[in-house]
Amino acid sequence: MKKLSVLLIVMCLAASVFAGGSSEQAAAPAAAKAPIDLKVWVGELYVDATAKMVESFKAQYPEETFNITIGIESESTCKDTILTDPEAAADVFTFADDQLLDLVNAGAIQEVLVNPEGVKAANGEGSVAAATVNGKLYAYPMSASNGYFLYYDSRFFSSDDVKSFNTMVEKAAKAGKKVGMQFGPDGGWYLYGFFKGAGLEMVINEDGKTNSCNWNTAKGVEVAQGILDLVASGAFVADSTSNLVSGATDGSVVALVDGTWDANPIMDAYKDGYACAKLPTFRVAGQDIQTASFAGYKLIGVNPHSKNVGWAMRLADWLTNEANQVLRFQTNGDGPANIKAAADDAVRTNPAIAALATQGQYATVQRVAGNYWTPAATLGTILSQGNPQKTDLLTLLDTAVAGITAPAL
Repeated sequence: MKKLSVLLIVMCLAASVFAGGSSEQAAAPAAAKAPIDLKVWVGELYVDATAKMVESFKAQYPEETFNITIGIESESTCKDTILTDPEAAADVFTFADDQLLDLVNAGAIQEVLVNPEGVKAANGEGSVAAATVNGKLYAYPMSASNGYFLYYDSRFFSSDDVKSFNTMVEKAAKAGKKVGMQFGPDGGWYLYGFFKGAGLEMVINEDGKTNSCNWNTAKGVEVAQGILDLVASGAFVADSTSNLVSGATDGSVVALVDGTWDANPIMDAYKDGYACAKLPTFRVAGQDIQTASFAGYKLIGVNPHSKNVGWAMRLADWLTNEANQVLRFQTNGDGPANIKAAADDAVRTNPAIAALATQGQYATVQRVAGNYWTPAATLGTILSQGNPQKTDLLTLLDTAVAGITAPAL
């Protein structure tokens, strides 16, 4: 109605000019268009690439004036920041796919109305499914590489060595080196892989708000002991990925579990020894168990409270098109969700992308209710420290599972 009213006013003004206005009035210039204001949130690693994409977007619409600002917001915390005050959040934002359901339930993300069928056709089936709730597409797939695998220095480990965590830590311990993985504080994302690999489950319930988990079993105790055995070597360390990358740079960490986003600094650190592989096995009650993982996607969404929803959607569509997914791969190492971009020779032959693809057969799409993270991090921290209080392992797991499966607040 607002646009129609403006149009009628303009028509009436034009009619009055032609009916009796002076030629001087008729020649008066039209008022300048107001700039289109848009705010974009991306993770810190993506600021430079996004700035290039924004400039190319502006070039597509030379008749428009844009005021597009780029802010930093981690994909892992984006949902929490948005839900604090949805109306104050960015018009366009990047987030991990496991946050989608909460954003939809809160009415804090706009259903895709610009080019939805084109988006579905252009991107891989898994990424489209991750961006869909109840048959409706709510986000634009940005990357298909939000998972983890093993980076290692092949000057230190052979391709046979990296098949087993136990072999790796034994060799690293003798040389005074470290193998790193973030399963302590803030490490619930990685810790999951040990229990899932052994056939145990931690899944979100149909209510979308609570979890089911069966880690507190005899098998779970064996898994926890398997982790403690690795830690006891003194060479298997839990730390933040940023600290582990620093360790790779100074030569103390000769292998680490991480994602594609850190490929470039790790490549610089390991130089000619740079290599990647699926996650190794680990020993559980005398058996070698393949470590599993979470698979995930990064998505771009639009805030329904945006004053320029239509333009925000055009920008989100642009930021995730084939060319820009290739650019993001070139600058950040992200594996494209776009089918054509993923088929590019440089992408297919990239060691990190290839390792992630191999690990994919042992990965589960991340669907987790919020109560998982803190108890999992607490459990991981205790295990990473070698269970310093010598708490009975079943008791430790009972406590963790009680927190993971607690009712939603």
